[in-house]
Amino acid sequence: MTTGDRIDRLAERLKDADRPFVLATVVRTEDMTSAKAGAKALIDAQGDIEGWIGGGCAQPAVRKAALQAIVDGRARLIRVRPGEVSNNSSDIEEFEAHCHSGGTLDIFIEPVLPRPLLMVLGASPVGQVLARLAHEVGYRVGVACKSEDASLYPGVDRLIEGFELGEAAESGGAVVVATQGRGDKNALEAALATDAGYIAFVASRRKAAKVKQELVESGCDASRVNAIRAPAGLDITAVTPEEVAVSILGEMIQFRRTSLPPAKTMELEDEGSKVLVEVVSQASCGDPDAE
Repeated sequence: MTTGDRIDRLAERLKDADRPFVLATVVRTEDMTSAKAGAKALIDAQGDIEGWIGGGCAQPAVRKAALQAIVDGRARLIRVRPGEVSNNSSDIEEFEAHCHSGGTLDIFIEPVLPRPLLMVLGASPVGQVLARLAHEVGYRVGVACKSEDASLYPGVDRLIEGFELGEAAESGGAVVVATQGRGDKNALEAALATDAGYIAFVASRRKAAKVKQELVESGCDASRVNAIRAPAGLDITAVTPEEVAVSILGEMIQFRRTSLPPAKTMELEDEGSKVLVEVVSQASCGDPDAE
């Protein structure tokens, strides 16, 4: 099996498992280098490298850039070269090489991230339409609802009975509570106990204010409660369930593309280099069993 075949197979396995990785491709070399243009490697979220993009000079730089690309989702072009780096160009990130060969490598770093996850809580008409639309635009869709409502969500990626989400909602993902009066507070408490970056509640402004007040009084973190999008969705004067679902999906996409969830910073050591990784803070409620 060739190196390219191994990379392709590993990439497919990681995609199937919804795990992030980076493809690194040497696009240009100068002087003597151990890797030539066209050489490729795959770097997973642990920094393990499959393939060949150069030896000890290039690997630390590629690993560092790859791990950062997994964090911010941004492709970049890096240059590994001898001598002091300048980083004067906004298009190329430079790293200093300490090898005797003295060659320069330009490497394209391309992150491949899992499809974002939307968890819909409840079985209202808005939730049903939103699940279908989100799947069409590339989201993985999970649903948490009563067992008798499961048939309303054919073809979803995850189906949970009740609102015990556990690890179902992912860091930076989206949770939309569309319970329509059937366990609103319990569903919102479950949403707040996750690491979801976007949480929305399908309700009128008056009802949302009342339920938010109850959440704070029961011990939920006030800042997290106040961040709940309610009424859910962009203000497009939506009326029908289909229009409301479109407005929510638009807000989810806008949030994902322009915002980062509340986060703290973790330093990830990599052969002397430090990579800053965003880790979403989790806030739970004081009494998750209260109605």
